Amino acid sequence: MVLTLCDLCALRGKRIMEERIRARFAPSPTGLLHVGNARTALFNFLFTRKMGGTFILRLEDTDRERSTAEAEKTILEDLRWLGLDWDEGPGRPGSFGPYRQSERLEIYRRYALGLLEKGNAYRCYCTLEELEQKRKRSLAKGIPPQYDGHCRNLKPEEEHSLLAAGRPASLRFKVEARNVEFEDLVKGRVSFDAQSIGDFIILRSDGVAPYNFAVVVDDGLMEITHVIRGEDHLTNTPRQLLLYKALGFIPPQFSHLPLILGPDRAPLSKRLGTTAVDHFREEGVLPEALVNYLALLGWTSEDAQEIFSLEELVNKFSLGRVSRSAAAFDYDKLKWVNRAHLKGLSGGKALEAALPFLRKSGINIEEKSEPWLYEALQAVWGELNTLSQLADRLKVFFDGGWEMEAEAESLLVRGESRKVLQGLRDEVKQVDEITRENYKGMLSSLAKRVGLSGRGLYMPLRAALTGKTRGPELEKVFILLGKEKVLSRLEAALRQSG
Repeated sequence: MVLTLCDLCALRGKRIMEERIRARFAPSPTGLLHVGNARTALFNFLFTRKMGGTFILRLEDTDRERSTAEAEKTILEDLRWLGLDWDEGPGRPGSFGPYRQSERLEIYRRYALGLLEKGNAYRCYCTLEELEQKRKRSLAKGIPPQYDGHCRNLKPEEEHSLLAAGRPASLRFKVEARNVEFEDLVKGRVSFDAQSIGDFIILRSDGVAPYNFAVVVDDGLMEITHVIRGEDHLTNTPRQLLLYKALGFIPPQFSHLPLILGPDRAPLSKRLGTTAVDHFREEGVLPEALVNYLALLGWTSEDAQEIFSLEELVNKFSLGRVSRSAAAFDYDKLKWVNRAHLKGLSGGKALEAALPFLRKSGINIEEKSEPWLYEALQAVWGELNTLSQLADRLKVFFDGGWEMEAEAESLLVRGESRKVLQGLRDEVKQVDEITRENYKGMLSSLAKRVGLSGRGLYMPLRAALTGKTRGPELEKVFILLGKEKVLSRLEAALRQSG
């Protein structure tokens, strides 16, 4: 038997154009949401929004040992933070729930027993120890491990004896097909030798359905029309297509996304904390920037645009533009994208994004007025790649926390530098306060007083007032510090360099 593309088309039936597209993101709540899964969620979201379909969130939480309520909560929070709201799923009930596999165990059992009754499955009494021994023997002979079908043709008296002995049984699916072919919307025509699969388990002896069976039952009952997932699931597809046919479900159209590689060109591991969405959130990457960057991992727009809002991504996204080649995660490119999105924030929106990071840093911002904070953010905003850098950039405007860098210190011991600082001290004392209106006149008068201009004039001022040789515009430094702090820092610099 060969299960071909034509068979799949017949199973799909005549899909009418008005049929609503349904796609799902189905993470396992066993840890943090990493960027690979986040990209999968994003592509499902973009596809359904573009096509006017339904985006479903389903939690595959049947791994009782590793699945946790905390991991589920974190995944839901990260998806909401990214702006990937689902239409059906936990907290948003629909007509196809429940949406946690742990609440669907009886459904899987019922469908598995249905296959047993139809002769598509059989009971397997092999123990884990026996199966492991068979696996080792196959590997020793250089043969890919595959179930040998030992229990497939048990005689009635043999099965009765095993049942009487209380031997637990799992259910295995009978693989009759010789070949499975299908058209992947990303990878094109894909073909598998079904004979290399072997009869596989659809219901374990403890009554829990393994992934390949549970996901087919769920996708069939939830009327999923498109499965968009990582390339690492490609080898699961032939098993699932065989099950769709045996269960009488219309199979979805599959799209397998390219792998995401790390800087070392190895597959990006979700076990590394630095690949988790939560990590980038803590680092101060904006959600819209992370979404933007994840979209670029394996997809390009027709016009080569790289900076997008979520709305623009929805409008421009298509599965036809998804690459078949692996994508490399580039941290520098992510920072570049984040910087572009940061530049799009100003005023109240910039302050709203910045406040959590400022408060976490311990900088005393409570004594500052909101207009002052706006000015301070504007002074350093263009230097930021991430919001976690903000406190370090802003600390020059506060009395505590900032330090004199060695390069600045060595600059200030020069005779000409002391001359500049002394001259500025005299100029500042002559004004009631430092304003934008008198700033330029004050520095022009200082230049004439000391006979210096350019770097010879400005570098000592920057070093004395910020402890650095580079940073925000000097005018902004003067305005934000104000007369008293400018004089105080000038005196301190003169004492230290004297």
